[in-house]
Amino acid sequence: MDKIDQYAVFGNPIKHSKSPQIHTAFAEQTGQALHYRAHKVEVGRFADAAAQFFKNGGKGLNITVPFKLDAYDFADELSGRARRAGAVNTLALGDDQRIYGDNTDGVGMVRDIKDNLGWEVHNRRILILGAGGAVRGILGPLLKQAPTQVTIANRTAEKAQTLAEMFAERGEVQGGGFDGLAGRQFDLIINGTSASMSGDLPPLPSQLLSNEGCAYDMMYGAEPTPFMRWAAAETAWAVSDGLGMLVEQAAESFCIWRGVRPDTKPVIDMIRQSLSA
Repeated sequence: MDKIDQYAVFGNPIKHSKSPQIHTAFAEQTGQALHYRAHKVEVGRFADAAAQFFKNGGKGLNITVPFKLDAYDFADELSGRARRAGAVNTLALGDDQRIYGDNTDGVGMVRDIKDNLGWEVHNRRILILGAGGAVRGILGPLLKQAPTQVTIANRTAEKAQTLAEMFAERGEVQGGGFDGLAGRQFDLIINGTSASMSGDLPPLPSQLLSNEGCAYDMMYGAEPTPFMRWAAAETAWAVSDGLGMLVEQAAESFCIWRGVRPDTKPVIDMIRQSLSA
């Protein structure tokens, strides 16, 4: 009997990861024989754990917090979007036994916003909250959609300005602090901060959203996040969390590994139901 291909997600913490459910569903749907599990890796031990995984016959890894920079350093070869993001969330073993690093977060989010939600990105004024690794990962694919402008706002204005400068050649990007947002309006606001995880909300002025403005939180949960509740109170035209992004970035990883793209909608629905169960 042929040995079943092994895949995994590395993170810390990892207990609540939905990746095993998602990839198992993808495999069943596409008729792929594989096994996928979650591994908690100790901080400082990523390179050893990843090397051991591939040495033991592993074919691919998803990488979550806090190891995306470690995975970037571990890869033998990087995709253009991984290089621009400065982080890797997908590792794949190539036919030449080299480890290929990619970042599927941004393309996953854009696919969720455009294809699943039906929102427009092209020619829209976009505000991104936060300037950490999560935001850096989405900027390239977002700018590829040619929005009118992208503004990055962060508690530390300098971090937002530095990030804007890094991506300035790819479109109209500016960065600053939250205090510079008063009196401005945006068609799409994306929350890339971790505030939702602690039940907090960035200090946002009112009337930030245009009449047809949409709000997207990269976090997700069984209940609407504080950011989503704020946006609804601001009469956003549409509001969404990032569950679709989670599934779409996983589908992109699956396609890199297996060469087949799964149907994400039934998997998004399945995970959504499991959250409220």
